[in-house]
Amino acid sequence: MKIRLSSVSVGDQEKALDFYTRVLGFIKKTDFPVGDARWLTVVSPEEPAGTELVLEPNAEYPEMKALKAALVRDGIPITAFQTDDVRREFERLKKLGVRFTQEPVQAGTYIYAVLEDCCGNLIQIYQA
Repeated sequence: MKIRLSSVSVGDQEKALDFYTRVLGFIKKTDFPVGDARWLTVVSPEEPAGTELVLEPNAEYPEMKALKAALVRDGIPITAFQTDDVRREFERLKKLGVRFTQEPVQAGTYIYAVLEDCCGNLIQIYQA
């Protein structure tokens, strides 16, 4: 078994695509219509054949809204992205206006920070 897809819940796929590509630096991999929405994925430019992140248009689903609110309330990220240098990414993203709920912190052999995406999700970035 392999993990090839993961997803984040978004309310506005176009806004999410802009954030995840222009701000975070991912690249669009797949984009085609599915009903009123799109099957829209992004990947790391470092691993274009790697795991795809689905920008899932289900943020208005009542259970998803409740889950997202609970995770944010408790400070729990919905997903995590690895980077070679958390502090450098933190500075770069702060300059782009990204809001962080947790500045870089050392935890054992890891350094991590937590940011807010444009869709109500908390995202952890970490360095091992």
